[in-house]
Amino acid sequence: MEHHDRRAGKLYDDAITPTRETAVNRIEHIALMATYNQWMNRKVYDAAGTLTHAQLTLDRQAFFGSILGTLNHLTLGDTVWLKRFAEHPANFAALAPLNGIATPSDLKQLAFASLAELSAHRAWLDQLIIDWANSLHESHLDQHLRYHNMRGLAAEKPFFGLLVHFFNHQTHHRGQVTTLLSQAGVDVGITDLLALID
Repeated sequence: MEHHDRRAGKLYDDAITPTRETAVNRIEHIALMATYNQWMNRKVYDAAGTLTHAQLTLDRQAFFGSILGTLNHLTLGDTVWLKRFAEHPANFAALAPLNGIATPSDLKQLAFASLAELSAHRAWLDQLIIDWANSLHESHLDQHLRYHNMRGLAAEKPFFGLLVHFFNHQTHHRGQVTTLLSQAGVDVGITDLLALID
């Protein structure tokens, strides 16, 4: 039986329904992705640290130009989304430290001109993401979040879907960085999420 026309998220056999015991725990999944984000960023930044500033800023014809440009985009994108998440009705205390940081207006800007400066901020941000992920409750996930996109247009989406996008966006652009590093002769090593799953 072919399922090429199956909608994403639809079970192959409608007779099979996950039980409470087999259903994915969304909170644990979010915590795993927050841990994976920190783990991978440490690996990527360690690898990037073996390159010179000139190599990091070299325009490699990537969407955000250079390795440093792409790493900046990741940090800026995370900041934008986390500041949106701070507007959730739950008023997450773990996101309060972001109050002192301006919302980026341009996701292509080189907000951090050196890897050392960006790396220190990234480490702080990654720990904040983990602390925040560990503060989430299941009841938070099904609420809708109202926010404005980068063009100022109002939007409203299910919060859990936005969290999935948040972590997927990280993985997408980190994959670009690992490719750029590989092209520069630097091996990041194991990158699979599987390495963190027991």
